[in-house]
Amino acid sequence: MDFSLTEEHEDIRAAVRQVCRDFGDDYWRACDEEHRFPWDFYAAMAKGGWVGVCIPEEYGGGGRGITEASIVLEEVAASGAAMNGCSALHLSIFGMNPVAKHGSAEMREKYLPRVAAGDLHVAFGVTEPTSGTDTSAIKTTAERHGDHYVVRGQKVWTTKAQDCEKVLLLVRTSPRPATGSRMEGMTLLLADLQSPHVEIRPIPKAGRNAVASCEVHYDGLPVAVEDRIGEEGAGFKYLLDGLNPERILVASEALGIGRASVRRAVEYARDRVVFDRPIGANQGISFPLAEAHARLHAAELCIREASWRYDQGLPCGEQANLAKWLAAEAGYFAADRAVQTHGGFGYAKEYDVERWWREARLMKIAPVSQEMVMNYVAEHVLGLPRSY
Repeated sequence: MDFSLTEEHEDIRAAVRQVCRDFGDDYWRACDEEHRFPWDFYAAMAKGGWVGVCIPEEYGGGGRGITEASIVLEEVAASGAAMNGCSALHLSIFGMNPVAKHGSAEMREKYLPRVAAGDLHVAFGVTEPTSGTDTSAIKTTAERHGDHYVVRGQKVWTTKAQDCEKVLLLVRTSPRPATGSRMEGMTLLLADLQSPHVEIRPIPKAGRNAVASCEVHYDGLPVAVEDRIGEEGAGFKYLLDGLNPERILVASEALGIGRASVRRAVEYARDRVVFDRPIGANQGISFPLAEAHARLHAAELCIREASWRYDQGLPCGEQANLAKWLAAEAGYFAADRAVQTHGGFGYAKEYDVERWWREARLMKIAPVSQEMVMNYVAEHVLGLPRSY
């Protein structure tokens, strides 16, 4: 493998850093405290072409891969924007992958240019309150009536639903089969969100408050058959072209948060003098920060392998899941050590490390929990009996 830095990737990092310089800690602190979506940041990133980085060039996008997208989001997170910045963007970056790969020509022509321009915001509607990570147990249904479906059901943790025009919605068009694959019978639709048939309620939560997470109720929502992705009943297969990139990109965001945390902690450890010496001279401070760096470095290597395999069209389920697991652990460890390095000031909002700590904790839960990653590895990589 070639580990040399490419000129293109270095140019991407430099360009994204340039945009992020205009949005400092005060900006992100205010967005989080006021529960305010970072529209001006989003507009700046869209103007730079970063929202459409993965969309094919023929539809106005950058035509790049998940590797390049992962670099974009790592740099956004590392700037201090953390999840508030990344979550404003990443659904537009990876969420439309199933449409780009499996949607009809008419769908691609209709929607992808608007996503690339930053004009169309799309949410991801998969998780439900009673099914959790057991996707096969979803209860939201879509019943076909001629040229349209009628959707009824409930989703939770739909990111920025109140700010999105469309949602990539996983529904059941036939009951879960008693035998065979439990994933059969699910269909993927691109549905309207801002409709009288849809009720959206933000969920109060601990962090990443600039980007809402919502409970969404669908009561008789019509969706045109032409807005179905691929074949009826094969939706979960298409959804995987969003889920594996999501794991890789969230891993990159955890990496970026970890790097922001280490950078801020190192600066503080150099400047903070206690007992007549910088606290960074104490191994109780320096060793954990060095360990945080080591963990982040290892996680980055796994992210790079996962994104490369996805971009090459190779199987990457193992790599994408491991990248997410390792980066979530490393990012949270780094954020936690940054809080500890700051001592009491680490708990104060003005130093920002508490915000990164709250957001890094989310990575160990979403988009898939650490425990479910271990289930995947045990069953699909090690060949152990299914445990759930």
